[in-house]
Amino acid sequence: MREMNNLIIGFGKGGKTLAKKLASHQEEVIVIEADDKMYGGTCINVGCIPSKTLITQGLKQRDFTVAAEKKRLLVDKLRHKNYHMLADEATIEVIHGYAQFKDNHTVQVQLPNGDVEEIKAERIFINTGSKSVIPKIEGLSLGKRVGTSKEMMDLTDKPERLVILGAGYIGLEFAFMFANFGSQVTVLDNRELLGREDEAFVTLIQEQAEKIGIHFKLDAQVQKIDESAENVTVTLADEVLTADYLLVATGRKPNTEAIGLENTDIQVDARGAIQTDEFLQTAVENVWALGDVRGDLQFTYISLDDFRIVYNQLFQDKYRSVNNRPNVPYTMFIQPAFSHVGLHEKEAQAKKMKYRKFTYLNSNVPKANILENPVGMWQILVDEETDQVLGATIFGEESYEVINLITLAMNAHLPYQMLRDQIYTHPTMSEALNDVLK
Repeated sequence: MREMNNLIIGFGKGGKTLAKKLASHQEEVIVIEADDKMYGGTCINVGCIPSKTLITQGLKQRDFTVAAEKKRLLVDKLRHKNYHMLADEATIEVIHGYAQFKDNHTVQVQLPNGDVEEIKAERIFINTGSKSVIPKIEGLSLGKRVGTSKEMMDLTDKPERLVILGAGYIGLEFAFMFANFGSQVTVLDNRELLGREDEAFVTLIQEQAEKIGIHFKLDAQVQKIDESAENVTVTLADEVLTADYLLVATGRKPNTEAIGLENTDIQVDARGAIQTDEFLQTAVENVWALGDVRGDLQFTYISLDDFRIVYNQLFQDKYRSVNNRPNVPYTMFIQPAFSHVGLHEKEAQAKKMKYRKFTYLNSNVPKANILENPVGMWQILVDEETDQVLGATIFGEESYEVINLITLAMNAHLPYQMLRDQIYTHPTMSEALNDVLK
């Protein structure tokens, strides 16, 4: 058995960043990753980077096979860079193997050659991420023509007919992506579209999706899935759909099922999410959890901020925690992009808050017209008493950049007039704030 100062399970954003920082303090670190195609984490290999690369290529109307190769080359480059970022450090060792807890501070690692190594660590950081939820539907299993967002990243040929099970954020991104590549796309869900968002934006998004040929079947009850060598069929209560590929996009859950937590005192909730305190410490002393495995917001930048909290606790003033985490924006990369931060209007209404609502159509924004896509609108909610921004939603070109500016103003507790009266470069989407907040 080896004994180490620091053991990190999972090569995701939070874990790899922490490993690098620990090495800068001359501390020894072992990083264990079960999949040698996942060095760098989900975002780089099967998530944000490859999917947004394909989305961009689709908007440029590139051939899908050409786009898939461009994506592969970029992902391979980033994976290689991330591996060597850690492996080339003198005090970091990267191990390819399956980690499983034997007790609170001992981990067994199953190596590819069949050998098993035991490692006891003073500190352990769990960063195993999340995985797709596969609903219990007759005949549904992953195969050549059925996959999750991860498997779709390996496609080299465009499916002419694509059925997507799940009308959430991931499902819609893929729907827009493949519609832009020319696929015939049908989206199924047994619930309403984007239930978290305000109704006015949901309506606009659905209208835009249908305009580019995406078909929706909401309140759909899928009864059976059949996959053959030629196609996959989806049986609904009143219809049978035939497709070349079925994407299962019904959500993600913490990846904790096979890492031996039952052999420890670490606590998990009903979905398998590791329970931590505000400083990301589990029920076991000196064992932390970072990123999606905690069941928090599933963004790579949350994993990065989790790293900041842990690093602050280990080496700094111990101030940072999830309780003082600032406002977190998010973006759905459809066309145009949809971005949000803070409160939705229906949340403000439910809380009976006193607020002002500013709305503005993108058809009035010069840059949106220059980009030849003036669809969508803005909505910004402002506290009547403090003049601070409570929340913002933008469905429009480059919203993913503007939302960060608004988030900064919110986190700095600035009055909305600071955004309204700022001098912006022209022509840009951010300059619309001069008009939105009048």
